[in-house]
Amino acid sequence: MTLDELAEIIAGRALADTSESWTARLLEKGPEKCAQKFGEEAIEAVIEAVRGDSAALTAEAADVLFHLLVMLYSRGVPLSDVMDELSRRQGTSGLAEKAARKKD
Repeated sequence: MTLDELAEIIAGRALADTSESWTARLLEKGPEKCAQKFGEEAIEAVIEAVRGDSAALTAEAADVLFHLLVMLYSRGVPLSDVMDELSRRQGTSGLAEKAARKKD
């Protein structure tokens, strides 16, 4: 499965009845809840990375990717925009890219 395919599945589930789709139910709760769920999954992935359990990290990483795409969908940000941003950054040193960002 590709991230594009997963994004399409999420878009389809967003239109489903909330009694039949957990994704639709999460999206119905709004972008803030989607962001909270993404954060929870990210923390769980960090914990498994520290523990060194590859299988558990794999499962949590899948959750992170799924919930990232749900969060993006909830805010109307297409995956293609994220991929375009990554393409824009390609060939630029991570250090140079960070230095070019506006300072707060």
